[in-house]
Amino acid sequence: MSTPNFSFSLIALAILQAFSASAAAQASGPDLPEVVVTGSKAGAATRASIAGFSDAPLLQTPASVSVFTRAQMQDLQIRSTSEVMKFDASVSDSYNAVGYAEQFSIRGFALDNSSSYRKDGLAIPGDTQIALENKERVEVLKGLAGFQAGVAAPGGIVDYVVKRPTATPLRSVTLGASERGTLYGAADLGGRFADRRFGYRINAAAEHIRSYIKGADGSRKFVSGAFDWQISPQALLQIDADYQDKSQVSAPGFQLLNGTALPTGVKADNMLNNQPWSKPVDTQSSNIGLRFEYQFSPEWQATLSANRHSFKRDDYTAFPYGCGSANLYPGYCGNGDYDVYDYQSLGEKKSPLAIQALIQGKFATGALRHAFTAGASLFKRADRAGAYLYDYAGTSNLYRPVVVAPTGKTSGPVREVRSENEHALFAQDILTLASDWKLHAGLRYVQVKRNQLVREDAVTGAVIRADSEKRFLLPNLALVYNPLDNVAVYGAYSQGLEHGGIASINALNRDIALDPSKSKQLELGVKADLTPELMVSATLFQIRKGLEYVDASRYFVRNGVAQNRGLELAAQGKATPNLTLGVSATALNTQQSGTGQVNIDGKRVTNVPAFKSSVYADYAIPQVAGLKLNGTWLYAGKKAFNKENTVFVPGYHVLNLGASYATRIGALATTFRASVDNALDKFYWRDVTPESGGYLFPGAPRTVKVTAQFDF
Repeated sequence: MSTPNFSFSLIALAILQAFSASAAAQASGPDLPEVVVTGSKAGAATRASIAGFSDAPLLQTPASVSVFTRAQMQDLQIRSTSEVMKFDASVSDSYNAVGYAEQFSIRGFALDNSSSYRKDGLAIPGDTQIALENKERVEVLKGLAGFQAGVAAPGGIVDYVVKRPTATPLRSVTLGASERGTLYGAADLGGRFADRRFGYRINAAAEHIRSYIKGADGSRKFVSGAFDWQISPQALLQIDADYQDKSQVSAPGFQLLNGTALPTGVKADNMLNNQPWSKPVDTQSSNIGLRFEYQFSPEWQATLSANRHSFKRDDYTAFPYGCGSANLYPGYCGNGDYDVYDYQSLGEKKSPLAIQALIQGKFATGALRHAFTAGASLFKRADRAGAYLYDYAGTSNLYRPVVVAPTGKTSGPVREVRSENEHALFAQDILTLASDWKLHAGLRYVQVKRNQLVREDAVTGAVIRADSEKRFLLPNLALVYNPLDNVAVYGAYSQGLEHGGIASINALNRDIALDPSKSKQLELGVKADLTPELMVSATLFQIRKGLEYVDASRYFVRNGVAQNRGLELAAQGKATPNLTLGVSATALNTQQSGTGQVNIDGKRVTNVPAFKSSVYADYAIPQVAGLKLNGTWLYAGKKAFNKENTVFVPGYHVLNLGASYATRIGALATTFRASVDNALDKFYWRDVTPESGGYLFPGAPRTVKVTAQFDF
């Protein structure tokens, strides 16, 4: 079924279901007592689970956390994580190529696709666009998450919290379009069955994608279901499943001219993957999740959760890299010529399984009160792929595209190329030392095992492997002081663990993964609830980790130290009954040291601005009921393109404007929304990744979007 037809069928079924359910509810009389209450209030969230093992007030969480709710994402017409992350100044794009996978850095450190993205706290791969239609909120923990997550990049983790069944009937349909022809339809259905111990939440969406980059078009289909069963007053079983099929032509980035100068005269819609034989990247992904909770007493409970993820991708790209005529790698020729490679990696598969068991309770020992958590976790992953094709096909030009012939080859037979096993035991005690002092003490033991088939020697056929098994202890300590009921001051020390990076195809030890390594963090913070609906915070931090890079001999190595020090400021919530604010600012000092190379030591880390900010305001017009206006101003300072800091990319300002109007059309509660992103139509480089020799990705030009939401 084509995407437009799928969209119309989906919406028609949702509307029919909504009217049927409404009529049935009117005929059946009053509801039974509510069993489960879920959902989110409009405005800022006040609780999060990402920094611990259960929901906790943000004020009492000794970490820097940002939360984006379903209501906020609806108001801002957000349909991708990339759009969410624009509102947190500590988060940046990191090889975030249109049509491929959404990838980010936090506090200047790139996230790990295999471990830094979570679904209800359990690791899932970040190798594709993660659907938001079935997500209640997106939580971002900034800083080390070794105790909470085990293996994760030092910047932090992103957790997607799944929508759950609602206590009352929910019927909502959203239709959307953008000026370049993207069409979107989604339905959200929730409620209880006749036997109110059972609840459901169904989400579905379809999207006909017309990107701002010419030719980077495609389609997306998504469906999910979440169900719960209140087995007894003490026992709750939750099950969820989702499936997404996305096909889109990917858009590679640009490289420097002559390896030294930024490309000039290019537009944001320039497409380098524009050969007649270019194909979409086809990705299918799914999750099956389970969670069982049992309440032994008001003070003690146990939780068992699991998630099986499945991922399959066929990757095709006419990949631009280097200037063969000048033997320049990376970089394009001064006249705009670049080499075109036929890249194919077909049949990529990943099937990670994550399981976690917890027991939590509260008790007292003398004058000390304890909130105790102990648990165990297991993460298993097996990756399958064939030897990828990466063969020279010809030469094209930035300004005068040239058609080159494909190689006629394909990638090799699919087999297991990497497996990982992570076992962990952990415990945490939150001790109330006095009415205004709390000590958080946690420790995680992690065993990490990786088996990797790197490649076969082209001449001898010998198999080259890279296997490792390591054990680590990861402590986490934090002291929280409440001078006032609405103010918290904390200091924290933590250690984290991350997988070693994998050498890119341009390194002589390509595909080799470095061993896991530790990182360390110090953090000081203060938070205050100025009103019940407005929180402000300030955080100072320092993170140190091993520096990974391709050295002068073209080997990917870990040598020296990457140190990031920063200050984060944030404010979010209602400043007045009519004015909602979201302010995020990050000042970041990054430094490379200890490599023994004068061209690297003391230089800034790539793709990290020294200052970045996001200011959002939403104002409800008192004179017109239901009308709200909003605006967002984004700023990022200049960024280093390469580790030697010989090339910097200019900073940028971006202005987004929007409006919404809530009304009723007959019996339908209806909300119309419109926005103009990059209203001043500025050209800017949003992503300056060092991956694969370094690429630049332009930001989207001015884009108009409209949606209509119907709530039955």
